Amino acid sequence: MIRVLVVDDEPRIAEAHRAYTEKVVGFGVAGVAHTAAEAMARLRGEPIDLVLLDLNLPDKHGLEIARALRAAGSGTDVLAVTSNRDIDMIRQAVALGVTHYLLKPFTFAAFRDKLDGYARYRRQLREAGAVAAQHEVDRVFATLRGSSPDTLPKGLDQRTFDLIRGALRAAAPAGLSAAEVAARIGTSRVTARRYLEHLADAARVTRAPRYGGPGRPEVEYRPGPAGIGSP
Repeated sequence: MIRVLVVDDEPRIAEAHRAYTEKVVGFGVAGVAHTAAEAMARLRGEPIDLVLLDLNLPDKHGLEIARALRAAGSGTDVLAVTSNRDIDMIRQAVALGVTHYLLKPFTFAAFRDKLDGYARYRRQLREAGAVAAQHEVDRVFATLRGSSPDTLPKGLDQRTFDLIRGALRAAAPAGLSAAEVAARIGTSRVTARRYLEHLADAARVTRAPRYGGPGRPEVEYRPGPAGIGSP
């Protein structure tokens, strides 16, 4: 569960953001604050993973909270939720490590997309440990920027991609190996594995060893918590 602190000086808006957050799978609201002082007290008193931060607070600018977190070496992330469209403000937010900048007013779908992207980013960091190649670094940054995990790299085509996702959906909740996917859609095992690994890298499927047969265990793929995208 990703623990969220909602910070907004307007109680009605803060409550709406709290309700939105609790509708997104994997997120929970640890608290709500209406001033910078309240927010800093909550951040000092309990572990918080993500702050939904309004920038226009009555006692201090919201970016001062982000600055204090960075100065303290905190790993808490910040998602700015604001009506401020000033480009210099956006530049300051980026410099302070704000992960997303969401403009008010927004729809629940836009809000959910930001949180889902943030959750994928955290999963990738947790699973990766040390990265071995530039493309792995690029994938993490693309996830944080909100790039579509279904954007295909060079050499993969949409038709085969859709067939593989369809095969995984049809088999769910059971998983499939690359060989089983290949047999279902009429392609080679090597080709199927390339697409399955792309889905796994995008956190759309999970990998797990399948034991029971002779020799080395097969890798089994099944839809992950974020799903495998639209058909």
